[in-house]
Amino acid sequence: MSVGLLILRLVVGALFFGHGTQKLFGWFGGHGLDGTGGFFESLRYRNGREMALVAGLAEAGGGTLLALGFLTWLGAAAILGVMLNAMVSVHIRKGIWNSNGGVELPLVFSAAAVSLAFTGPGRYSIDRAIGWRDTGWVWGLVAILVGVGSAALVLSMRRPPTPATEEQPGQAA
Repeated sequence: MSVGLLILRLVVGALFFGHGTQKLFGWFGGHGLDGTGGFFESLRYRNGREMALVAGLAEAGGGTLLALGFLTWLGAAAILGVMLNAMVSVHIRKGIWNSNGGVELPLVFSAAAVSLAFTGPGRYSIDRAIGWRDTGWVWGLVAILVGVGSAALVLSMRRPPTPATEEQPGQAA
């Protein structure tokens, strides 16, 4: 079981580290803070560059925490918060399937991250090496509450829709 958790943590964590650094630094074909900030502005986020910084830090930081198996519940919460924003601001109006730009992929990433908060990072993790046992249903629920709470806070700061912004197709956040 621990090898399976390690593989899941490394894959999901590394992908989120990469996704976050696309926003932060333009690595891996990303657009950096300015380009991502402009996109976030088009999604009605106020201060798009700052929101790109927050999203990039949450993704890169959350991914790093998951990959290392360190404060796993917090890494899961960070990923859930960003993915909920992506689902609401971009994907939900496109349906379920990723082939149409729908919620499928961010939903799977959210489920994988939150599942790790419930199961814990496994034997091959920093949490286990230092003796932390922050796993189980309480920590899973804490991750969900922190992720949903942070997502709700950020979503509440968006500008109200206007006829011009309601019809924009958007891209993956």
